[in-house]
Amino acid sequence: MTRSQYLPTNAPADQLSKSESIDRDLLRFMSVPLMTLLTAIASQIAIPTAPLGIPITLQTLAVLLCAMTLGAKLGTLSMLLYLVTGAIGVGVFAEGNAGWTTIIGQTGGYLVGFVVCQPFAHWIIRRKDKTVRGWLAIFTAGLVIHAIIFAIGVPWLWFVRNQDSVSDAMSWSSAWYYGMVVFLPGAILKSGIATGIGAWILPSVARKLW
Repeated sequence: MTRSQYLPTNAPADQLSKSESIDRDLLRFMSVPLMTLLTAIASQIAIPTAPLGIPITLQTLAVLLCAMTLGAKLGTLSMLLYLVTGAIGVGVFAEGNAGWTTIIGQTGGYLVGFVVCQPFAHWIIRRKDKTVRGWLAIFTAGLVIHAIIFAIGVPWLWFVRNQDSVSDAMSWSSAWYYGMVVFLPGAILKSGIATGIGAWILPSVARKLW
């Protein structure tokens, strides 16, 4: 048996063979646009909500999986790639929207939250030895990720709506209700789905990507 066969897949890069290190780096590199694509696809499954038209989507499920599987650096890169792709005109945002106007519009805070939330999942689900904590930690990470997205998205929504001289002024209570409360059942459900997926794939992902 060769020396490399004795090493765990998540051994430090300097302990892996050159070919193993290249394979791992390639897998990490490919995972970034792959999660960007998954988020773009999930964004198209959208149900608009009244009266603001903010859609219920599978976006945050993809964002959760990105944060859980890729970690802080790669997850942040993937979500930045998602924003840049949409900003240059590719219809990757919810309901096929694109452009800077979407990012600076009423839902832009949620998009920014997709980037900001990325490091937090790993802080919760990853042990110091790079193994994965249990399902409760994964579910908690899902709730925390949603909380961060709402914490940025709702004030952004309130601010943008109140800059519109045509529409009536929006109160804080309306912003929190239409920008968060109506989405809470879906957030809990998506956190549960992410927990099930995460408990299944994260042990393997930890060995190959972390």
